[in-house]
Amino acid sequence: MAFKAALLALCLSTLLLVSSPAFASSGAPTLSWAPCPAQRGFECATAKVPLDHRNPGGATIELAVIRRRAGDPSRRIGTLFLNPGGPGANKSLLPPVYDVLPDAVRGRFDVVTWDPRGFGDSTSVQCFASQAAEDRFLAGVGLAGDTFPVGSVQTARWIQRYAAFGRQCDRRNGILLRHISTAESARDMDLLRQAVGDSQLTYYGQSYGTILGSTYANVFPARVRAMILGSNMNPPAWVGRAQGAFTDAASFLPTFLRQRSDMGARKTLNAFLDLCGRTSRARCAFSAGSAAATRAKFAALLRRLPSGASGGNPSYADVVSTLGAGLYNVGGWGELGTTLQRLWRNRSISRAAVSAAGPSPGTEATYGSFGQFLGNVCGESPNPRSAAFPGIDAFAFGRSGPISGGWTWLAEPCATWPATAAARYAGPFNRRTANPVLVIGITHDPATPYENAVAMSRLLARARLLTVDGYGHGTFGQIRPCTIGHVTRYLIEKVLPPRGTRCPGIQPFTDLPSAVR
Repeated sequence: MAFKAALLALCLSTLLLVSSPAFASSGAPTLSWAPCPAQRGFECATAKVPLDHRNPGGATIELAVIRRRAGDPSRRIGTLFLNPGGPGANKSLLPPVYDVLPDAVRGRFDVVTWDPRGFGDSTSVQCFASQAAEDRFLAGVGLAGDTFPVGSVQTARWIQRYAAFGRQCDRRNGILLRHISTAESARDMDLLRQAVGDSQLTYYGQSYGTILGSTYANVFPARVRAMILGSNMNPPAWVGRAQGAFTDAASFLPTFLRQRSDMGARKTLNAFLDLCGRTSRARCAFSAGSAAATRAKFAALLRRLPSGASGGNPSYADVVSTLGAGLYNVGGWGELGTTLQRLWRNRSISRAAVSAAGPSPGTEATYGSFGQFLGNVCGESPNPRSAAFPGIDAFAFGRSGPISGGWTWLAEPCATWPATAAARYAGPFNRRTANPVLVIGITHDPATPYENAVAMSRLLARARLLTVDGYGHGTFGQIRPCTIGHVTRYLIEKVLPPRGTRCPGIQPFTDLPSAVR
């Protein structure tokens, strides 16, 4: 595949920084806190911020903000801002994330998150009048990320439908689609920092939250008090710039293949099958008695699955996509093995039951259009044209096997997305921050491979890598004493772990330890 010319052209375009045209400063919003109607013990507020930060006196949008007050007000340090990932709505996720934060951190900080611009209860992208209407529109192809096309007929339908989806989103949202970039969210976060009265930012982001965090750290390097970036993405690969091994020199790959998410998924899937095969059937029902036999059993299962859903039963793409999502939560690997075993025995199992094996998304008070995710990703992360995707699909399959399908096609809607971010940040990512950043990587992460954490720790001007020898996606849930201790000491005292520190992570198919705070 020869996409080199397109890659070079797009790489040149990404060298324009958000500083052109110049951004003007705007005043901090006023936050009037009141008890949240749906989250007991939490307070909610609405912040008004500029739609376009280059024109702070122009139109405004609203951000839905949520916080939990510090448990020990007399020793309060400030506010800890969180971004659990996505990109997506975060407000509904704060209660479960708050529950896994260390007690010491919860005592010393107010904890705050918000639905980013374009998402959730904030001024948000709405591509249809309702979730039901959007579901009907995508019913013939499925939701990117939950499934993917198999074969030429499904592929042609997919490409056509998602091109129409993009046009529909553009008609209903107009200018908003051009103002939901990470750079603009970073500026929103700085206004929220000012609104809560902190002179510098304390932040913990994971997955996409590492793109937001690294952007903030380089737009506002003097304002970083403490920043944790866990389950890291690769910022230059996100915006499309070549960065060593993270962009194939001969190919222009889509967003999530540039992140090598497919390779992280392949590594973690192999670990799942190997560990399942080595444990008892009581712990992993899909075990065939050995690692090799269990891998062979899985390959045989995939060969038996139909390319399309039939009679409500899952298709090949449904199962592969759900398996990929199920790998995120290491505590659910036993249930994932049970689901695969039921499929192996040819028991009738609905697509909904297969989906239940994956992590449950947070509920949203407003209609969470898929256009919200696409608006952010497609607006700022370049992607090939639709015609290139069948060839890219074959390349990714050769690189990572069946698990690559979902990661390949997740970004295909970007090929025909009609809106480009009016302002985005494309580097540099090595500006010296006021304080060093703590980077955390999990060795078997199915979405953001460990190599991304290594790259992030080297990319930032001042950073220290903490390695978690474990499995799954997202570092908030790594609640073992070693990791918790380093996170706590860093956030409170700004003390980094020693160079080369490694911590044991949560282990699959064993009883999960109690949360250690």
